[in-house]
Amino acid sequence: MVPVMFNRFGAPFAFAGQEFALAPSRALYWAEERALIVADLHLEKASWYAARGQMLPPYDSRETLGRVAEAIRETGARRVLCLGDNFHDSHGPARLEPHAAGMLDALMRAVDWVWITGNHDLGHDTRDAAAEAQGLPELTVRGIALRHEARPGETGPELSGHFHPKFAVTARGRRVARPCAVASERRLILPAFGALTGGLNAADPAILGALQPARAIDALIPAAGKLARFPLWRSA
Repeated sequence: MVPVMFNRFGAPFAFAGQEFALAPSRALYWAEERALIVADLHLEKASWYAARGQMLPPYDSRETLGRVAEAIRETGARRVLCLGDNFHDSHGPARLEPHAAGMLDALMRAVDWVWITGNHDLGHDTRDAAAEAQGLPELTVRGIALRHEARPGETGPELSGHFHPKFAVTARGRRVARPCAVASERRLILPAFGALTGGLNAADPAILGALQPARAIDALIPAAGKLARFPLWRSA
């Protein structure tokens, strides 16, 4: 039995023969694995900017980890898979203030926590943040490759992050950009989960190119328990 009410957590959909739910929080829940999947946490991004003279409220890590904790409670997830760019820079783990460090430690003790390495993580071992963590270049679960950045030319099922995709919609005369997932037939790029993460237009050539070969590429946005699909690209 699936231990989560999809219509309460997010929008359900099938991918690579598995059942998933994409939440407005930008987390992905994998029912069969009881796994919560998040990409691009970028912990300690605010402190990185502060060190360069741009003062931002230093609570982005608390907010991001609090949202992870809430998603774990909502789904009953037993595993968290982080798809890279876990910290914003190589010194991020050392800058975690005690409260955020305690939150991360408690989460990692509560569930099976897996770090996948992203480009922002290069140059440090994520174990600096918590002794039990270990970064992996990628992971394959039930035939689905989980990695930080989509691999051009990949033909097998794949989940990734890296691009922070956003899609602009017009509602009641207002144009609003929202984080979204981007999907082809067998590959899915997740939105960035971190509290201070910007975004790239979902139809940007970098994203469309990363998902080739494909027949169709769509932006996916959860709304009211359903998944809205917006065409981005179609093969000739």
